[in-house]
Amino acid sequence: MCKGGCTYLQRNNHNMLLLEKIISLYAPHLCLGCKTEDNQLICESCRSALPSVPSRCYRCRAVTRDFGVCLACRRHSPLRHLHVALHYDGLAKELLHHAKYERARSGLAEMAELLAPLLAHLPKDAVLVPVPTATRRVRQRGYDQAEVLARILAGSQNVLCESFLARTSQAHQVGSGKAERLRHLEGAFRIIHANRLQGKHIILVDDVLTSGATLETAGRLLKKAGAKQVDAIVFAQAGMG
Repeated sequence: MCKGGCTYLQRNNHNMLLLEKIISLYAPHLCLGCKTEDNQLICESCRSALPSVPSRCYRCRAVTRDFGVCLACRRHSPLRHLHVALHYDGLAKELLHHAKYERARSGLAEMAELLAPLLAHLPKDAVLVPVPTATRRVRQRGYDQAEVLARILAGSQNVLCESFLARTSQAHQVGSGKAERLRHLEGAFRIIHANRLQGKHIILVDDVLTSGATLETAGRLLKKAGAKQVDAIVFAQAGMG
């Protein structure tokens, strides 16, 4: 659900997804797992075999309920919950690679399907907010994968999706330490439509979680601007072994 109407880019993404689905009827994808012909990049059989992710604190890996951030880590994070669909390896990694680097936007629709069950645990009045990708990456791909993912999810689950964040720099996570990554992200985002943000329960949407620096930077900015609570949902988390 695009509040206030969809932009040209959003309509274009929808049209391209529809076109890819039509093409797949005549030239089916090969399943990334078993290589059989299918209308999806991951067939139902391979999808059902994907390992589930246990509910844990994304920072310290402590077992928690509903992907909650543990009490100790809440002192350092603006997030209360961070839901994860899959480990960033195997088929999940291949699917994301197709969506981001081979411009197969139908892969984002399949990612949204895998994320959708996690929204059952989230409040109905929550607002999905995509974490904007660096503009250079968006120009290269022709779309922002986090925004497309968030809007597909919002449409399928009948919840609001708002772009409360804008990218102000090309900064991305670099360096080996989280502190260094946080420094590179300083000033990377700005708030837009702040008047509609006040008192809202925000659910940040992103594709991959590594250190958590990007989500934490965005979360702090949203809380400072007046968000009541900030949670997050990501397709895959790296380094979860």
